[in-house]
Amino acid sequence: MSAHGNGLRRARGRDLSETVASAGIVVCTGAGGVGKTTTAAALALAAARRGRRTVVVTIDPARRLAQSLGLEVLDNVPRPVPGVPGLDAMMLDMKRTFDEVIDRNAADPARAARIKGNRFYRQLSDSLAGTQEYMATEKLYELHTEARWDCIVVDTPPTRNALDFLDAPKRLTDFLEGRFLRLFLAPGVAAGRLAGRAAGFGAGVFMRAMGRITGAGVLADLAEFFQSLEGMYDGFKNRAQAVYRLLQSRQSAFVVVASPETPALREARYFLQRLADEGMPTAGLVVNRMTPQALDALGAYRSEEVRATADRLDGGGPEQRAAAALLRLAVDRGEATVREARTISAALHGIDPHALVEIPLLNGDVHDLQTLTELAGHLTGAPVAAA
Repeated sequence: MSAHGNGLRRARGRDLSETVASAGIVVCTGAGGVGKTTTAAALALAAARRGRRTVVVTIDPARRLAQSLGLEVLDNVPRPVPGVPGLDAMMLDMKRTFDEVIDRNAADPARAARIKGNRFYRQLSDSLAGTQEYMATEKLYELHTEARWDCIVVDTPPTRNALDFLDAPKRLTDFLEGRFLRLFLAPGVAAGRLAGRAAGFGAGVFMRAMGRITGAGVLADLAEFFQSLEGMYDGFKNRAQAVYRLLQSRQSAFVVVASPETPALREARYFLQRLADEGMPTAGLVVNRMTPQALDALGAYRSEEVRATADRLDGGGPEQRAAAALLRLAVDRGEATVREARTISAALHGIDPHALVEIPLLNGDVHDLQTLTELAGHLTGAPVAAA
């Protein structure tokens, strides 16, 4: 067997028990719809039941985390989970978190109020690329500095690209240093003089064109908003850099979540490569909803032999026909399992995921503490004791 094959086999033999026992920050990420939210909740549950004070943060607007933890609602404040001592949960409120960032960085309360009262504030906080991801890192850093929890588990935003979470701090820093923003900070713009001498010829041309498109008053209001943030940019950049260093530290552990389909595994591969390239700590890859074998005893038989047996049974009575249907189901599942294993091996060729945890398709959705406990057992390689 190749070195790569041996590495993947070793990864399949590992689980995430050490992660929930020792990591200070666990970041669950992956493509949308692969089970990040339930994976994050299950890891947090496992950590809490090991006696660690734990908080899990979701960015999932569908509120599945609240339902699975038996909570009526989640908001921007950590709340205790009933029946699980030591476990808190919260859902990121992006607007409120953005308000807190402004309050922390503004020179005085009056300036903070002026910024938050600007008519562009809500639109910009919702539409600026990477805002949700940046606010998730902000909340993570805030919880970390509070030092109330032994373990913080973060369910990253449901974006098209999992790399957005890693890129968010740098994207914001690039925006704050960008030429477009500097145009709005040019003297005279906020006062309505769209092409003042201090703005320079290039800026003046740009601002005159923008003024004709949007209206001078709208552009001036927008410039006033950006200028009201002036002096706060260093605070934003320093925090973004601190968050990035925290994610690179040994306190953190990234858990990449995927399904056995090629697109999700391809994105997982890119993310694992990015983590390795940037020296970020990877705990492992979780592949959810794997097809379980129906009958392990059929493993020694070839599919065509089993199907031939099923064909012969079809000519018998009801019991024989039922047995034929079960045999075909077993073969179909077995073939699906083989296909999924090959897809995973192909997608991870040359990649070391450290741990590869394959979660079988469960009988139903994860919707309560009982099924969440079952999932936690799969993730950690051992049953997770109930409270």
